[in-house]
Amino acid sequence: MVASEVRALFAVASRPEVVSLAGGMPYVTALPLDVVGELVADLVARRGPVALQYGSGQGDPDLREQICEVMRLEGIEAGADDVVVTVGSQQALDLITRIFIDPGDVVLAEGPSYVGALGTFSAYQANVIHVAMDDQGLIPESLAQTIYALHAAGRRVKFLYTIPTFQNPAGVTLNEVRRRQVLEICQRAGVLVVEDNPYGLLGFDSEPYRALRADDPDGVVYLGSFSKTLAPGFRVGWALAPHAIREKLVLAMESAVLSHSTFTQLAVGQYLATQPWREQIKSFRELYRERRNALLGALEVLMPAGCSWTRPAGGFFVWMTLPEGLNSKAILPRAVAERVAFVPGTGFYADGGGAQHMRLSYCYPKPERIREGVRRLAGVIEQELQLRDTFGTGSAPDHPGVDTPGPDLA
Repeated sequence: MVASEVRALFAVASRPEVVSLAGGMPYVTALPLDVVGELVADLVARRGPVALQYGSGQGDPDLREQICEVMRLEGIEAGADDVVVTVGSQQALDLITRIFIDPGDVVLAEGPSYVGALGTFSAYQANVIHVAMDDQGLIPESLAQTIYALHAAGRRVKFLYTIPTFQNPAGVTLNEVRRRQVLEICQRAGVLVVEDNPYGLLGFDSEPYRALRADDPDGVVYLGSFSKTLAPGFRVGWALAPHAIREKLVLAMESAVLSHSTFTQLAVGQYLATQPWREQIKSFRELYRERRNALLGALEVLMPAGCSWTRPAGGFFVWMTLPEGLNSKAILPRAVAERVAFVPGTGFYADGGGAQHMRLSYCYPKPERIREGVRRLAGVIEQELQLRDTFGTGSAPDHPGVDTPGPDLA
């Protein structure tokens, strides 16, 4: 387990005078908090003895049925028996890795990939091999070539980890043709797919994409979460898995925590049963679309030549590429001194890559703060370009390997 050197900087970056384009924190203030408060109070008054007691290791049966209803929005038809409720989807990811990975096994992951996943894989001593992406998501030809080369070398590929929709950190989405190709490649190779989909319902311009799990019930483990569509403080996620894997997940869950919080499960279930949650998701989509537009507009106007970035159709993140010779991790201290923060790209690669990239998050700051943050960041990059032109290329990354920011930045 490798702690990040940037954590000390983010203790400073959390100050109110700093515009943070770093954290992937949902804007929970947009929830009807008074209604949520009344709902929780009513739950304690009516069902306190149940809500405050131990529960099932697999999760509340009624909530599992409701989760199946949520997943139908992405084309998934599943039974509640194959759903395991977890402490956020992060725990589901940890349990899947615990079940499948022996030290030295290979996990395939997009490059870049979610920092929390890379930390989990590293903790279980997996060997993460990145598969190339472009603006349309994971490149199937690269996936096939990577699997072939690993099999030819006698390496064990346990699963492909992918965030196909509004990917974290790149913001890109796997198109429909490639979704079929990725599934076919993994089916032929006997490689399990772990589909992590926390942002799938937060698209700005279209109906939800059809999940990979909808087209391959036996070859895909689907991870979902209420952290982005309700609130992360409830810590309620889930895994939908083929039956044999589901049994192991329940055993691993019970070993880890005995049972999930009954209280938070029943609170989420009551919210889904009594509140217009689909309308609330639409409200989140509108809010994040406005903030996405503010970030993209400011980047277009303010960023110096040589910078480029993705244009997400949903989710929380933009992935920016710096001009040649600039190192995002090296310039972070200067950026924080100028009261703006981002996450360096090195945190999203297991092999120490990503130094020329940074992740910018638009989910939490208001649009005017986003524009001010981009103005400050553009000034820092312009100063770095002047230094580069005067003295040559910037400093190299100071260490290889997984560099893991804390959960507030994930």
